[in-house]
This record gives sequence, C-alpha cells and structure tokens, in this order.
Amino acid sequence: MSNQEKTEKKRPPPVKVLSAQLRAAGNRSSADTGEGFVLRLGRGRSLLVSLVWMQGTVLETQLDRNTVLLMDETGTFAVQGVNNIPKGKPCLSPGKYVMVMGVIHAVSPEPVIRAVKMADLSELAALHRRMWKLEVEDLQQVLA
Repeated sequence: MSNQEKTEKKRPPPVKVLSAQLRAAGNRSSADTGEGFVLRLGRGRSLLVSLVWMQGTVLETQLDRNTVLLMDETGTFAVQGVNNIPKGKPCLSPGKYVMVMGVIHAVSPEPVIRAVKMADLSELAALHRRMWKLEVEDLQQVLA
C-alpha cells in the first residue's frame, strides 16, 4: 500500500464548509501531528479539517488546466483535478450547481481543493442552495 493510500484511509470523513470559512482558516502548526487547517467556528470553538464537502455554482471551467472555479454564497473557490473525476465532466458547465468533495490544498488568497468526487445537483438546485448553509452549520455544531 502506498503512502498516499495510507493517508487517504486515515482521513476523517469530509466536513461541510463554506468558502469564507476556508479563507479565514489557519494552518495547523508543523509541530502538531497530522495535516489540515483549523476552522474557527466562533465562541472559542475550532475544528481541524483536511477533507471537505463544498457546494457551489460553476463560474468557469479551465479543462486544459484541470481546474474549475465555483462560487458559493460566501465567495469563490477553485477545484483542481476535475479531469480525473469519473462522471465529473458532465457537471462542469457554467451555471451548474455541483457538490465537490476534496482535499484542501490552499486557503488563501482563494481556497483551492483537489477533487475526489463531484456530482451535479442542478436538478434541485434551489432546494440545495437554501439548505446548504444550514447543513454546514448543523454538521459543524455536532463535530466541534
């Protein structure tokens, strides 16, 4: 088993986040074990994350650069590795509402994640958009 496979197996489940939360996240110090970024949730609570679940509208696709730019209600974020996602290409058209699960690569100046999974949520986009922020808040309250 490769080191990457071992790391992937050790990762906790994805945490639902908004792009603004990633922009405000801090790096975990190198003295700590593990990798990830610290989300500050308010009231002194924080959460270490490395694998995230995000949702947003496709703004721009750059398939030659293996990247897509998405926007949620709090800002934009870039998703890399989209050409490697099985069944991912049909949901890469501008205007589509998609979910993406991936590993955080950067949080500043703009969040960048490497996609592991993508799915088109456009059919019920209005419902998904309305519920997303509530889902994020609910899961983070449970985990923190």
